Amino acid sequence: MTSEGPEASPTGLDAPPPPFDPELAPVVEVLASLRAPDAYRPDNIAEMRQPVPGVEPPTDAVLSRDGTYRVEERAVPGPEGAPDISLLICLPNDAPAPTAAIYHVHGGGMIVGDNRFGLVEMLALAAPLGLAVVSVEYRLAPETPHPGPVEDCYAGLVWTATHAGELDIDPDRVVVAGTSAGGGLAAAVTLLARDRGGPSVFAQLLLCPMLDDRNDSPSSHQMRGLGIWDRSSNETGWNALLGADVRGGPDVAPYAAPARATDLTGLPPTFIDVGSAETFRDEDVAYACRIWQAGGRAELHVWPGGFHGFDVVVPGAAISQDAIAARAAWLRRQLSS
Repeated sequence: MTSEGPEASPTGLDAPPPPFDPELAPVVEVLASLRAPDAYRPDNIAEMRQPVPGVEPPTDAVLSRDGTYRVEERAVPGPEGAPDISLLICLPNDAPAPTAAIYHVHGGGMIVGDNRFGLVEMLALAAPLGLAVVSVEYRLAPETPHPGPVEDCYAGLVWTATHAGELDIDPDRVVVAGTSAGGGLAAAVTLLARDRGGPSVFAQLLLCPMLDDRNDSPSSHQMRGLGIWDRSSNETGWNALLGADVRGGPDVAPYAAPARATDLTGLPPTFIDVGSAETFRDEDVAYACRIWQAGGRAELHVWPGGFHGFDVVVPGAAISQDAIAARAAWLRRQLSS
């Protein structure tokens, strides 16, 4: 694959990128031929939001999983002074009530996506455990910069906890979960809930989370020009959320970029996973380490040769199956404790 070579990192390291998993490498080649990894640019965000030909968002019928779930969409109050937000609510038909739930925050680099994006995979994780899933639709950057997106997500969590009784959800067993930008927002929502004395967060499931606006880790430099979401695309996403004049500077709040949090005490049990061959590797490993250093509980998986979103793009690969199984096992342990 031809690509721009990795830049030297701020630490002076100039190491080559780690290899992709053998089952994943051919897929990376195909993806690179279809779309450059820096396809997300400030000038084409609107274009990237257009539907991909042949790829339709999952319908309610698909999300019902052959009648396992009843699916409804509700408009609920957003943050004070802001528009209502949409929650896509998937409630299991046969699970004993009240059920535990996953509060899902979709990915998309802060700039694309909706509350159906990534929901099929989250329901596949939830269904064997009889979990409800509530998926929030937040306003996207750059039209809505920080704190709009995270405040939307927090407002949805507050509504879910307040209305848990009518949904047959146990408000004390809500797992906040997200992938990529959704993982970063999930981590931020968990920090907000802790700091505001808000809804109880039972655990947080952070899948390849987007945590650090500084975008200067060794892995971000190693993977420049490689994979699905490289350093250039990452800069586009963070600049859209924060503004180019703020991103990377001293005034970024932890509720925008959780890696900026100076206090990680008092967080619920946390699961973090990430590929070794992706931009977010080092910031995700550092976040897990800092939770341990603060006396918290975290489980970290770094999947060797995994690129960003590998388990969704190549779900049948052995490494993808192992990653999905590890998440399910962690969730089962949390819910049985």
